[in-house]
Amino acid sequence: MGQARDAMDRLMAAMDAKDREALAGCYAEDAVIRTPDQAGISGRTAIADYYSHFWEAMPDVRYERTATHEAGDVAIAEGFVVGTNTGQLGLPTGGTLPPTGRQVRVRSCDVTAVQDGVVTSHHAYFDQLELLGQLGLLPEPAQG
Repeated sequence: MGQARDAMDRLMAAMDAKDREALAGCYAEDAVIRTPDQAGISGRTAIADYYSHFWEAMPDVRYERTATHEAGDVAIAEGFVVGTNTGQLGLPTGGTLPPTGRQVRVRSCDVTAVQDGVVTSHHAYFDQLELLGQLGLLPEPAQG
């Protein structure tokens, strides 16, 4: 196992533990994360803030990894984000979604570039329609 896989393992462990300080320490000071709902978040503190809002919205959230890959300084984790929405969820538009009480299991893929043992670039992908549907925010299909 190389440094990219080691950094990914530490990142996933910090997420599962909901350890804000450990999570921030996985990133370089000038790291950037890109997600489906954010074009780019820069800096380890802002990245930790981004994840903290998910921990508040789904205190039991966890990542079920199905595969991890490594190629040079890049690590990729595939899996599912699983949790129950019992807290307010901040929306990209600036509003908030009240707790739905619904459980979610959403496909996810994380791609990180690592340098000197810390993440410098992180692309986090998750299925937004799957998330919205499981939270009950999509219209029911018409019955024909």
